[in-house]
Amino acid sequence: MFFDVDGTLVPGTSSSAFLAGFLGHREELTEAEDAYARGALDNRRVSELDAAGWAGVPEKRVAGWLDELPLIAGIAETVAWCRRHGLVPFLATLAWSPVGGHLSERFGFHAFCGPRPETAGGRFTGRVARHFDEYGKRDFALAQARGLGLAPGSCAAVGDSRSDLPLFASVGLSVAFNAGTDARAAATVAVDGGDLREVIPALSRLVTGAR
Repeated sequence: MFFDVDGTLVPGTSSSAFLAGFLGHREELTEAEDAYARGALDNRRVSELDAAGWAGVPEKRVAGWLDELPLIAGIAETVAWCRRHGLVPFLATLAWSPVGGHLSERFGFHAFCGPRPETAGGRFTGRVARHFDEYGKRDFALAQARGLGLAPGSCAAVGDSRSDLPLFASVGLSVAFNAGTDARAAATVAVDGGDLREVIPALSRLVTGAR
């Protein structure tokens, strides 16, 4: 069971834009993210532009900011529902690895993926240590499924945007949650709402075997 972060668990914005507000380059990053959504920039370039604004910032300071990250209601309850019904919850995301690590520890996601900012001496350098794009997101999910002995058709993904499309095309059940036009068109089902628990009826198809 694979959940996106930005636009899905973090509503109305992205975790990167939230952090950029503290770092002082939110306007520039928002423009870059909009260009990515239009297909005018790739995620590598967006990551490089964003990472430059992190230069010199202590890792502990970013960790503290993440405690205030705006999140949709119902994450803990949805993760608990997954585990009660034999579904292993993962984060499949292009959010920075500190974000994925924070959310995994906080809510009990099994593992996460994402680009990694470079650090040295407890501070961010302003460079990207590991790039990640929408195809890496898909490949991460498929590798996790293989590791559990599962076929892609027995997996599901919840997301909202362009970065979810390769993964949506690879799993048996895809849920477009508060999503844009492209994700809705690619998904098995679309759900809208202010609480993540609203996707549970759709995810129940994995438990019952219905599609």
